[in-house]
Amino acid sequence: MDLRNVYFVIGTSYAGKSTIVKNLAKKHNGIALEENYHDEKLPELDSREFPNLTYTRDLQDWHEFIRRTPDEYVTWINNVKKECEIVELQILEELLAKPEMKDKKIFVDTNICIETLHKISDTGHVLVMLSDPEISIHRFFDRPDPEKQFLYRLMLEEPDPQAALDNYREILTRICSKECYDELENSGFRTIYRDENRTQEETVALADKIFGLNTLSIG
Repeated sequence: MDLRNVYFVIGTSYAGKSTIVKNLAKKHNGIALEENYHDEKLPELDSREFPNLTYTRDLQDWHEFIRRTPDEYVTWINNVKKECEIVELQILEELLAKPEMKDKKIFVDTNICIETLHKISDTGHVLVMLSDPEISIHRFFDRPDPEKQFLYRLMLEEPDPQAALDNYREILTRICSKECYDELENSGFRTIYRDENRTQEETVALADKIFGLNTLSIG
């Protein structure tokens, strides 16, 4: 694939990945492939080929989802990322094949792993966004996202809601570990750290500089 007009954003939760992808696409009249853009392919995926991605699609009782142990959940998450990478690259390939996409810039909030990004892209096309891991753990259910509030309600329905919440906090602690943070920070790609005092416009300016888009800005 010709990825010269594709800009990837990876990082931790609450770092602003979704926002920056949308804002960059708007500023540069480009395309935003937002968080979980692989979901568009979910209905057609074969559960034998993508057992982890289709797990939630085929789930009969969502309480099973939150009852898993932290070990089970983390293993599933890691396998989901591997399957996501396959699907996301397929979507990108299909998108880039369209004639109207020839000169369009594509900004991607992606699950593609660091190793693969080093193979298919370069430091001028990948941005890492990081927030304090503690924020992701302790503010997970503060977001109004329907998905997160749905999970929260499921836990409150459990026979022991506090035990269910504690179990999920441990899951988040594993997923948002210092080791995961360090891996992203030391990925070799340039990084923007979450700063509550920085405006969205200022963050876009930082991303533009990293991506070398300053001279190409149209607004």
